[in-house]
Amino acid sequence: MAFFAGSAFAKTKAAVKQLTFTSPDEAVKALTAAVRNDNDKELTAILGPGSGDLVSSGDEVDDRAGKERFLKAFEEKNSIELKGDNMALLHIGSQDRVFPIPVIRKTDRWFFDTKAGKEELLCRRVGRNELNVMDVLQAYTDAQREYASKDRDNDGVLEFAQRLISTKGKKDGLFWEAKEGEEESPLGPLIAKAAEEGYKDRTRMEPFHGYYFKILKAQGPNAKGGAFDYLAKGHMVLGFGLLAYPAKYGSSGIMTFMVNQEGVIYQKDFGKKTARAVAITKYDPDKTWKKVEETAKK
Repeated sequence: MAFFAGSAFAKTKAAVKQLTFTSPDEAVKALTAAVRNDNDKELTAILGPGSGDLVSSGDEVDDRAGKERFLKAFEEKNSIELKGDNMALLHIGSQDRVFPIPVIRKTDRWFFDTKAGKEELLCRRVGRNELNVMDVLQAYTDAQREYASKDRDNDGVLEFAQRLISTKGKKDGLFWEAKEGEEESPLGPLIAKAAEEGYKDRTRMEPFHGYYFKILKAQGPNAKGGAFDYLAKGHMVLGFGLLAYPAKYGSSGIMTFMVNQEGVIYQKDFGKKTARAVAITKYDPDKTWKKVEETAKK
């Protein structure tokens, strides 16, 4: 769920009629039961119209993990605080955190006022995912340097990897299944951590903490050193780049990020045109891109 760390429930676009309840306690019981039963349709009905961005982050793995976090916190501790006659707040977890969506009463029926807490929930999710994606970009630059320190395919060339995941039986990417006694791949620790979190399907492109990633094999005129390809005679030896864009703009993330061999991360808000980020093939941060200052100090 999106409630703590920014996950969500499931994809939905259909308009729904919101469920109402006889008391705040009944509303909370319905919510937790729907989460526990992984009943996305029921969750959508409980949160009501306008909950689309909350019930779908575009990242199914993160969605499932969020549900588990919510239930764990709820089981640790939970209480309902009445705020006057027409509002109640759910507190959960050992730190007694307030669930941002209040339960309110109108005409003797109680329901979740999703509109009141939606922005905060989205901000929590987006903030968490964007911090994570910057960690991934930094891990990528370290992994590329490590990869290029050895001749991984015995062709006599020290080069950067053109793939994130290696072709089966090869070491042409930053990750491969290391055999017993074999050196771990450069992205091994990150992939292992991702697998523990539930990101186990490496056969298809899927988001990681709300973002898609794409290797860039050239840079444009706005990059340091000007425009040039990173490939020479098919080998990526002159540099490397990586692009990260939100799986669902405004829900899983807002900023699009990119980095190259210099290690400085740039970010840009494409807004409703975020889908255009898919077409980017070069690391080319013009004036519309802003440096992430923490990395610019390197």
